[in-house]
Amino acid sequence: MSSIFSDRISDVPRSFIREILKVTVDKDVISFAGGLPNRELFPVEQLKQASAEVFDEAGKEALQYSNSEGYLPLREYIAKRYKTKNGLEVNPENILITNGSQQGLDLMAKIFLNETDDVMLEEPGYLGAIQAFQVYRASFNAVRLEKDGADIEHFKQILKHSKPKLFYTVPNFQNPSGISYSDEKRKIIAQLLTDKPIIVVEDDPYGDLRYTGREKKTFKSLMPEKTILLGTFSKTVVPSFRLGWLVAPAAYMERLVIAKQAADLHTNYFIQRLIFKYLSTHKIDSHIAVIRDRYDKQRTAMIAALRKYFPEGVDFTLPEGGMFLWVMLPEGISTMKLFDIAIQKKVAFVPGNPFYTDGRETNTLRLNFSCVDENLIDEGIKRLAEATRELLSTNKDY
Repeated sequence: MSSIFSDRISDVPRSFIREILKVTVDKDVISFAGGLPNRELFPVEQLKQASAEVFDEAGKEALQYSNSEGYLPLREYIAKRYKTKNGLEVNPENILITNGSQQGLDLMAKIFLNETDDVMLEEPGYLGAIQAFQVYRASFNAVRLEKDGADIEHFKQILKHSKPKLFYTVPNFQNPSGISYSDEKRKIIAQLLTDKPIIVVEDDPYGDLRYTGREKKTFKSLMPEKTILLGTFSKTVVPSFRLGWLVAPAAYMERLVIAKQAADLHTNYFIQRLIFKYLSTHKIDSHIAVIRDRYDKQRTAMIAALRKYFPEGVDFTLPEGGMFLWVMLPEGISTMKLFDIAIQKKVAFVPGNPFYTDGRETNTLRLNFSCVDENLIDEGIKRLAEATRELLSTNKDY
């Protein structure tokens, strides 16, 4: 039976995180596993109002087929926001509306990657990108991350010994590590890639979720003709609409639109109209400020609990924004084994293994703080610390 399936799909495993979420449905489990926005912050009433207004003002039109590029007023809104927030000059014609950022990754893989083409990405890296590129049988070159971005010396070595077509990066509050690139490293990488035929895929789903520090320069501003920028409304409005976009140089747009047409003709047109109506009648920055305030308190609570309960020898990142925090246990300690102990104590997280392209056994884990209130965070980290101490006690070196 297996011979009926393509080699392409046979190489790609199921999402490790989606499988983990199945064991966290128990209401007694405190879960730090999912990368989920906080449902309590979804603007339900405002979206309900916006939906009614779309039906009243343009019901028949909004229910019809539309163009592949996306609803022009929505693309114009996105372009204007880039100008206001990032100082980026973006032409709406260079914006393609997608079914979430994930489809953007798939479309880029379709138009750029042949089998065994090299892709450079971060280690640890975003699982969704690893899966998207695996489908097209890419060869991975993983560049190590430091607390302020990619390891530059390692980056140089990869460029010296291979010829990646794409460099995929999440420079702001990276998933899974939570780290952000310094301005210095962004500039160095831009300089290193100036004369290289490499496209930078700059994924920025968390850019609006900054709690401390200052805004950094985008790769798009440093390398406008070499960078494809991904964005999404999933983290600031709602995730279920699956509404994202990409900003690409004109030279790539025609092929991206063709790939989009082959995939689904166009992204849900009614949802595009609904989102635009919501954005044009409500102050999105006021809504984002509410999200930031809540997530910042939860982030602070998690950092405090880690410092309070975890044993010496455990390190973790201090993200300036986003939704994740990365924990590093002592060398040789398996977080897969820790997961089994933690589940017995009714607490869940994501072991680091799936965030590495070679699936190695690791001493790392990802924690999500956006979906759990401060009291549950304290209790959950306390349980996780107990599980960690239990695992360490079975290791003769500790």
